[in-house]
Amino acid sequence: MNREQFRSHFEFGGKIYAYYDLKKVRDAGVADIAKLPFSIRVLLENLVRNFDGKVVKEDAVKELGQWKKSYAVPYEIPYHPARVIMQDYTGVPGVVDLAAMRDALVEKGKDASFINPLVPVDLIVDHSVQVDYYGTADALDKNVKLEYERNGERYAFLKWAQASFNNMRIVPPKSGICHQVNLEYLGQVVLKGEVHGEMTAYCDTLVGTDSHTTMINAIGVMGWGVGGIEAEAVMLGQPYYMPIPEVIGLRLTGKIAEGITGTDVVLSITELLRKAKVVEKFVEVYGPGLKSLTLPDRATISNMSPEFGSTMGFFAVDDETLRYLRNTNRADVADFVENYTKANLLFNDYSQEPEYTQVLELDLSTVKKCIAGPKKPHQHVPLDAVKETVAKEVAAPRTVEVELDGKKVTLRESDVVIAAITSCTNTSNPYVMIGAGLVAKKAVELGLTIKPYVKTSLAPGSQVVTDYLREAGVDVYFDKLGFNLAAYGCTTCIGNAGPLRPELEKAVKENKLNVASVLSGNRNFEARIHPQVRQNYLASPMLVVVYALAGTMDIDLYKDPIGKSKDGKDVFMKDVFPSNDEIWALVNKCVSNEQYKKRYSEILDGDENWRALPTVKGSIYDWEAKSTYIRRPPFFENFSLTPVAPTDIKGAKPLCLLGDTITTDHISPAGSIPADYPAGRYLQENGVKPVDFNSYGARRGNHEVMMRGTLANVRIANKLAEPKEGGFTKHMPDGEDMYIYDAAMKYIKEGVPTVILGGKEYGSGSSRDWAAKGTVLLGVKAVITESFERIHRSNLAGMGVLPLVFKNGESWKSLGLDGTETYDIVGVDKVSPRCTLAVTAKKPDGKEIKFDVMCRLDTEIEIEYFKHGGILPYVLRNMAK
Repeated sequence: MNREQFRSHFEFGGKIYAYYDLKKVRDAGVADIAKLPFSIRVLLENLVRNFDGKVVKEDAVKELGQWKKSYAVPYEIPYHPARVIMQDYTGVPGVVDLAAMRDALVEKGKDASFINPLVPVDLIVDHSVQVDYYGTADALDKNVKLEYERNGERYAFLKWAQASFNNMRIVPPKSGICHQVNLEYLGQVVLKGEVHGEMTAYCDTLVGTDSHTTMINAIGVMGWGVGGIEAEAVMLGQPYYMPIPEVIGLRLTGKIAEGITGTDVVLSITELLRKAKVVEKFVEVYGPGLKSLTLPDRATISNMSPEFGSTMGFFAVDDETLRYLRNTNRADVADFVENYTKANLLFNDYSQEPEYTQVLELDLSTVKKCIAGPKKPHQHVPLDAVKETVAKEVAAPRTVEVELDGKKVTLRESDVVIAAITSCTNTSNPYVMIGAGLVAKKAVELGLTIKPYVKTSLAPGSQVVTDYLREAGVDVYFDKLGFNLAAYGCTTCIGNAGPLRPELEKAVKENKLNVASVLSGNRNFEARIHPQVRQNYLASPMLVVVYALAGTMDIDLYKDPIGKSKDGKDVFMKDVFPSNDEIWALVNKCVSNEQYKKRYSEILDGDENWRALPTVKGSIYDWEAKSTYIRRPPFFENFSLTPVAPTDIKGAKPLCLLGDTITTDHISPAGSIPADYPAGRYLQENGVKPVDFNSYGARRGNHEVMMRGTLANVRIANKLAEPKEGGFTKHMPDGEDMYIYDAAMKYIKEGVPTVILGGKEYGSGSSRDWAAKGTVLLGVKAVITESFERIHRSNLAGMGVLPLVFKNGESWKSLGLDGTETYDIVGVDKVSPRCTLAVTAKKPDGKEIKFDVMCRLDTEIEIEYFKHGGILPYVLRNMAK
């Protein structure tokens, strides 16, 4: 076999393009293409194009071509993404690592230019802006001004990176949210470039350092979230090694009913797929029901793939894909995509359904209005069951009086204190955005207002959104209700809701009130939205406005009024909800590809704040010794060209004993930094006032902050620290209560290794590599759980931490473990993919509990990474050679 035998050509626009032809792969007997899921076809094209007999071997191509519905033993293949996408929270520490790798090479007498991205990298600055100002016409300008005051050093560092690294492009702040920018502009579906000496068309593929990278799956682009360390390896020319995935077919039938949105559909799908256990699997959406979903609806579904647990939520290219490309000013791209995908068996004409590992069905006509919460995205709640759900959270609601603007206001538990139209999940969909604007219009016309305790904000993922809202004439009604434009960025969805009014926050904190937020985002984990807000609900932008008007979640929107009209009559949800026809009339009239053309022609320029930042060139970064934002990380200190062989873990103490669904937000929070926690103390000791702390996410370029912030979520429940909540533990064997960071440092000083014990779905949520980096810096050698979420398991492996899983349905509870034990883990020196390791836990009274665990280093390459102490030392050693 050689790759040239699979090469064909087609003509487009007067030019000839080569491509790697899946028809020839079929005719050679390598694959029955018609039976393969479209996502596997894209992966197969990737392997065939990169086939060299060394990295991509013939067996791998044949194994994927003969894709099996399931694999008892994982089969590893090397995937070569064409590009990498990053956001600034994950991108800054990624670039910090690259700069530190250059330092390490230079110290070994090597050329710094060896460390350069070999594939294109787009870093979109979208995560840092916070909603400090809201409800006023100048909120956007004020928030941007504060953003630059807080993050100027980080942004100047990114400008240095753009000037100093090849293939790196920075999309400046105030441009939009990375996934929406990727969907509307960066994503090409089919790329063209020189491959093996010839101009070639090939599938657009990527990895991203944000878990919601999957949003791009909506236009048939293969991509998903990975840890920053894996993305860095891909940048430096390494393949992304992965097991051949199972593919779950999600077959949609029926048609969406009147008044139902894409948000209602995705929240219903999230519940369905979580129950189906699709972790580490591809999900491919197909079926006749697709005809009632627009591409923005599909994007909402793909965006929430991490909430399903799946690696992707993939839609094959079809006529709707081409229509979307044309509607977003990519007509030439659409024509090229149509030519290539139809020639290469990658266009879905619905003539034949592929085969899948398993098929799940959803009749879209059964989807009802719904929200999700109060603590997890898959907690699906039909609208008529919200009042009952809220009652379970707060059985007997308490009230307090708060003085706001000189008036006494009654605040009741389950009242909405944050209402945010935010996140690329929904702001990428003109239907729900204009729909929300019409809700606001009808509410204003009836004389409704927002309660004074509700913090309202509008933060779209693209500047195009404000253009069509203005064109539709609904922006003024958003403004009248207090949903003024606050930012173009992630804001509330990532945890940058900003502070509540001081009087309000004081009342909530002192009285321990259980209040609520409602947002059009994709995540609602504990303490993510705001540390003092315990109930958090995901909803469509239209319902966000309705709940903001009601001012409470303790309401049945079908039966209870949301307010009084100016003539004193009760107003209900049905009175402000627009019809489908009303919304579509404005969408069709007011959304144009000219808007996309104008906005994206200027996207790389940045505003006057960006242009005013200094641009420093030079291959080696000049680290500032006193910086509290950007510091040289310790991962390559005393770097040797020969790795130290791993050994068995002896005498380890548990740092934490944790329950189920511990998210990466629990492990490494992104939001506010408490002044009395270790990270807050460190910043104050280094001259930073609490008002200038910024957020954990913005401090990810400083390992000193991040290691202190590891396992420091104020809502994490460590059984070793009960009844305390937050980042506390007991140091063993003395049982002294202390912060987890302080205990970890004490164990390191004592020469005692540590482990973490957890439950199911450990590490779910964001692709937060600092959740693994911080774990390493706390001295943790192994994490033992019932199951891992995909990205965090991979991140632990990539940092040299053993991800271990209890066997035979066991758990720390069933084994009678309580965290007081001392642990020996044997067999580490001979570790192999998915091998069994023996664990002995010795109680203080000498009693021993022996059990086996599966080592979740899943592939040979992960074994190599582990032996090198992680993926980056492995890459660096290879480059140094």
